[in-house]
Amino acid sequence: MLTLTFLGTSAARPTVERSVSAIALEREGETLLFDCGEGTQRQMMRYGVGFSLSHIFFTHFHADHYLGVPGLIRTFGLQGRTEKLTLYGPRGADRVLGAAVELGFDRWPFQVEVCEVKAGDVFARGDYAIEVVRADHGGPAVGYALREAERLGRFDPEKARALGVPEGPLWGKLHKGETVEVEGRPITSKDLVGPPRPGRLVVISGDTAPCKEMIAAAEGADLLVHEATFGDEEKERAVETKHSTARQAAEVARAAGVKRLVLTHLSARYSVATEGLLAEAQEVFPETVVARDGMVVDVPFGETGDGKTGVASASR
Repeated sequence: MLTLTFLGTSAARPTVERSVSAIALEREGETLLFDCGEGTQRQMMRYGVGFSLSHIFFTHFHADHYLGVPGLIRTFGLQGRTEKLTLYGPRGADRVLGAAVELGFDRWPFQVEVCEVKAGDVFARGDYAIEVVRADHGGPAVGYALREAERLGRFDPEKARALGVPEGPLWGKLHKGETVEVEGRPITSKDLVGPPRPGRLVVISGDTAPCKEMIAAAEGADLLVHEATFGDEEKERAVETKHSTARQAAEVARAAGVKRLVLTHLSARYSVATEGLLAEAQEVFPETVVARDGMVVDVPFGETGDGKTGVASASR
């Protein structure tokens, strides 16, 4: 399972319909949080995201992306948390997040570690890695890519039975690439296992103007989550503030050859009326949706169905 829950989809300030930036990514029972705008802990409760997370990744340190940290840490403490919490962010993380942590602490019995990151860093985490991607936002800013390791090829049980391989441990050995012996006959993995299958790739842009680094990181991604602060009528404002329009986000998705694009970080002027943004993006990249608070996006393996990422809405 790999799902994203959009906890906050507004840019700069909350609106009645939208909270500020936060995305929860849940994968195989683990939860990662990307950005933590004000009120994130309430959004987590509202949309059923558990508090058993140990890693929060910040894209940059504009207030709408990190002011939820003190409240979340305080909630953790009141719940009796003991596990370490690690906060990742670009240059300035020690100063900004350190101050935010102090606001939330009151002798809580758990450790908070701050880890400063830079573009090009890779954090290997078992069968996946978090890659740090340069963003273009006029200061220290990054995006993140979650890239799964290559998976084993598909095992053919019918062919195994036809070759006389008994179901059980020998199947597991063959699937892992080992050669086994059955009644004096060697059976090799290549006889029963298909080619390796790619893992999934999810990219979260953070706040950024369109940039080549994000295109490179998102090449072939199953899902690209890209900011779309403005529509075409505000493209000059987007240039001034180092943000993207919906159309520009779609151009990034098209250039990268991604399967699905989700637009987020919308200016308050589009809080309700998102049809125009969607239309502008879909002219360039049809497989686009506009996020809303509480929306849940499932990212299946590309080999299932038509290989596109499914999108389902959570209850509100």
